[in-house]
Amino acid sequence: MKTKQHLNHAKFALIVSVLSLPLMSQAGQHPRYKLIDLGTLGGPASRLEGDSKVLNNAGTVVGDADTSNPGVQHAFRWQNGVLTDLGVLPGGNFSHPISLNDTGLSVGFSENGVNAPLTGSPELNAVLWNKKGDILNLGTLGGTDSGAIGINNGGQVVGFALNATPDPFSLQNFFGGNYVTQTRAFLWENGTMRDLGTLGGPDSVAIFINERGQIGGLSYIDSTPNDTTGFPTFHPFLWDNGRMYDLGSLGGTFSDIFGLNNRGQVAGHMALPGDEFTHPYFWENGSLTDLGTLGGSSGETKGMNELGEVVGVADLPNGLHNGFLWKNGVMTDLGNLGITSAAQSINSKGQVVGASRVSRAPSQISAFLWEKGAPIIDLNTLIPPNSSLHLAFAWHINDRGEICGTGVPPGVSVDDIDSLGHVFLLIPVGEE
Repeated sequence: MKTKQHLNHAKFALIVSVLSLPLMSQAGQHPRYKLIDLGTLGGPASRLEGDSKVLNNAGTVVGDADTSNPGVQHAFRWQNGVLTDLGVLPGGNFSHPISLNDTGLSVGFSENGVNAPLTGSPELNAVLWNKKGDILNLGTLGGTDSGAIGINNGGQVVGFALNATPDPFSLQNFFGGNYVTQTRAFLWENGTMRDLGTLGGPDSVAIFINERGQIGGLSYIDSTPNDTTGFPTFHPFLWDNGRMYDLGSLGGTFSDIFGLNNRGQVAGHMALPGDEFTHPYFWENGSLTDLGTLGGSSGETKGMNELGEVVGVADLPNGLHNGFLWKNGVMTDLGNLGITSAAQSINSKGQVVGASRVSRAPSQISAFLWEKGAPIIDLNTLIPPNSSLHLAFAWHINDRGEICGTGVPPGVSVDDIDSLGHVFLLIPVGEE
């Protein structure tokens, strides 16, 4: 199973592979950071889900890591200096957390030790890890597979689950899955999984849930494959108080959702007519806004904070692209460290993190911080010299200013980050 978040690692690699721009000044004051290399579970690498909440406001981090058994990867939780193996369902070899809440509960999926009868692929089931690290199988809607994607502080869980109805266009297949029955958005609470329905088509998936119990996701609006994607058209939705609302489109046949806050604001990106380009969007109270780009053809949203401020990556007129911040109706170019950039996460203080290509060399990528309107700065300049990792990707920043991401040890190329990289946590320790 591949979630939308897995695919965005590949999309980011394409986003940052471009030509040169002048190196920007790094003037201004920024925090210094303590670097914590979270390590692994005995194998060579550890990883994060790049487009989800994997760092909470208590400083807890979740991800997956290689174990000492080759080919076996387990979910982990890092909390107060302790790395805990969260294990797998009985019979499985692989588990992966997608997000966590501020109480320390986390959700994701795990192999269950069974191969799906129609595809032969290992079955994966939605799971919840409690504060003790115990794993709970949330089940399915009558099919083989499921995945938990979002959780709020009340312990309500959302995601997708298969039912038993045949469907050659199962929505998760658009994002790289291999399923033969319908994908349905679910809400799990008090031990029960509920099918949330669709916008008229056969499939849906739930991705976010806020503290009000509102749910954001994607759904087919009909059952007819379109000419450009070969799948039915799907739109983002907001599920509120038992009803699923269609958030519309910008004229294309597909869209994505990358943020839902407690105000009920939604952000993501949508295809334009013809499906060749996408633009970031912002939805609030029934109104859909095209955020545009930085003068180029396409853009993608990566995150949004509780104030409705949106970050992502957008094309420039010269065909390159940079990270952006959209705030109060204005899109700001965040610049880069030499070539291009992509903004990934923004906290309630308006601090933004992401990654930037520094030079034309394929592996020259550095994690960055942007704040207070100053030019972006390489996070590697804000940690002690001769540190154990080169910080390549900053994926999330919490409201305390702590940052998690992935880096590589000395001598390891960023190109090998999935197989040899480590998860890091940065803790502010003072001003530069």
